[in-house]
Amino acid sequence: MARTMSDLNTTALTEAANTARGLAIDAIHKCSSGHLGLPLGAAEIGSVLFGEALRCNPGTPDWINRDRFLLSAGHGSMFLYAWLHLAGYDLPLEEIKNFRQLGSATPGHPEYGETPGVEATTGPLGQGIGNAVGYAVSGKMAAARFNTPQHTIFDHHVFALAGDGCLQEGVAGEAAAFAGHFQLDNLILLYDSNDVTLDAMAVKTQSEDTAARFKAMGWDAESIDGHDIPAIVSAIENAKSNDNGHPKLIICKTEIGHGIPEVAGTAAGHGEGGAKFAESARHGLGLPAETFHVPDTVRDYFKRHQATLEAGYKEWLNIYEGWSQANPAQQELLTEALKGSAPSDLLEQIPEFDAEAKLATRAAGGEVLQSIAEAMPMLISGSADLYGSTKNYIKSAKDFEPQNGTPEGRNIWFGIREHGMGAIMNGISYDGIFRASGATFAVFADYLRPSIRLAALAHLPTIYIFTHDSVGVGEDGPTHQPVETVSGLRVIPGLDVLRPADPEETAGAFAAALQRTDGPSALMLTRQGVPPLNQASVKTRREGVRRGGYVLKSEAGQLELILMASGSEVQHVLAAAGKIGDGVRVVSMPCLERFDRQPLEYRAGVLAPECKKRIAIEAGVSGLWWKYVGDHGKVIAIDRFGISAPGDTVMKELSMTPEAVIEAAK
Repeated sequence: MARTMSDLNTTALTEAANTARGLAIDAIHKCSSGHLGLPLGAAEIGSVLFGEALRCNPGTPDWINRDRFLLSAGHGSMFLYAWLHLAGYDLPLEEIKNFRQLGSATPGHPEYGETPGVEATTGPLGQGIGNAVGYAVSGKMAAARFNTPQHTIFDHHVFALAGDGCLQEGVAGEAAAFAGHFQLDNLILLYDSNDVTLDAMAVKTQSEDTAARFKAMGWDAESIDGHDIPAIVSAIENAKSNDNGHPKLIICKTEIGHGIPEVAGTAAGHGEGGAKFAESARHGLGLPAETFHVPDTVRDYFKRHQATLEAGYKEWLNIYEGWSQANPAQQELLTEALKGSAPSDLLEQIPEFDAEAKLATRAAGGEVLQSIAEAMPMLISGSADLYGSTKNYIKSAKDFEPQNGTPEGRNIWFGIREHGMGAIMNGISYDGIFRASGATFAVFADYLRPSIRLAALAHLPTIYIFTHDSVGVGEDGPTHQPVETVSGLRVIPGLDVLRPADPEETAGAFAAALQRTDGPSALMLTRQGVPPLNQASVKTRREGVRRGGYVLKSEAGQLELILMASGSEVQHVLAAAGKIGDGVRVVSMPCLERFDRQPLEYRAGVLAPECKKRIAIEAGVSGLWWKYVGDHGKVIAIDRFGISAPGDTVMKELSMTPEAVIEAAK
């Protein structure tokens, strides 16, 4: 798609770079808020990307074979907005003028789904690098799964632009090590290296050799002048054409705040400090006094470039049509995958468990996953070096190992990199071709919590499988007994936390999570075995999880007491109910978030408002249960850290027993 170097219109690209600088200055000056440093310092990089190097089609921003571009340094959002506008995406100049205003398509940090051309919600530093690695994983998988010798429908590249702040964050290091090991040579990371961080010059906090570090992790790395347009073009073209098994790092030496002499090259150039010099900056850059000005020459350049991109897109459409006709089954699979939905009869495709089986819900989940993997061939399952414990290995599939010739594999070995795993899983979810799931112990959920939060914010259907969910872990002690973790996840808006009580509820939990398309789900599974809850039918238990809470056992007489629990403690309220009396209702509450979304009539039918005597029990902190038990109820919980002892002993010592429920009822 790129023109030859001899035909490169450096003059037009330079004018476009200064135009983008002007838009950033004016937008940030107008709202007195934002970050000027990156949009000004990296303007030539943007000019090359959007005016020359990226294979995309602004009129079809979701084209499946487009080059992906992620702004990992999301604070520099006006960089992205300016270039999306100039490149011809559906982002009018009026939206640039409304930067950071209520309801605009130009929020303070890029948000997925809010602005055409934004590939990921970025801002928390380093996350975008992890997302880009996920996109690259998805690209490798898609090419292996769908390309044929006759038709190549996936051969795109993934770009990310990051700064010192991104590279200093640990998540970036985890993701970069993963990318190097798995030879993601379709990934190109542009490092806006301006020697400045927010507070001070970068030398205050870093002295590493970044190129050497990345080379040690299996990357190619080169350093260029980030303001030299031919050098940027050459570096990107070399990176795109070199499929040697190494991801590419291009270190672009730039001047932060370039174009505003009063702050350029200093920490003061990072934020909006330079905006007050807007008038003199426009003059120095050769821009007219008119604000938000885009010269006709720049408009004309991008119209011609957009026509070139459109022609390339139409060429690809012809290839895709030929592929579709030659591979109808594959075409149907890809079409269904892009819809993002799970089969409506997914639950029916999961075999029932033996009515006498006492299984840990992690073991039940492992069995459920095998059936789901057959029903959903685009589901992938990763683990942070814990497949043997989390039980989420897809037995019928290969491992994702491009370096060993199996990029089509559905099992991803993330290594001991939970933070990176979370960001990479989100990147796969953003790409929308494969369904991402990954597992670790519940106590490590906080290692990927920033990624979980972003998945919820961006409405990604990522699935997290957390095992060893309570003090039932036992001998490993309080460091591995996540008493606060389940509730800590429940407070994330938009995240469903499902804690099933037996194998059939586990089947319902997996199906509910997979059938959800508007946000992430976390499955909290036990290490220890739990008995089957045969007091209710298989259908009642499975469907009950979908509703979040349901009556597991109805009262035999007049309702006097409601006992409720989730997960491994449901067995205790069932056992206690039989000893308390006929007026006891037992409620299983596997997912508080789903229950809260049910109509009032349904919720009242489960937790009868007229019954004020209520007891809840859970092997975790008590706080969130009080809204269900009310002022007249009681919560049996663990508002302390755990104990190092066998799991059964710990449960008994911390009152996770039927006897504790009976005593509370008295």
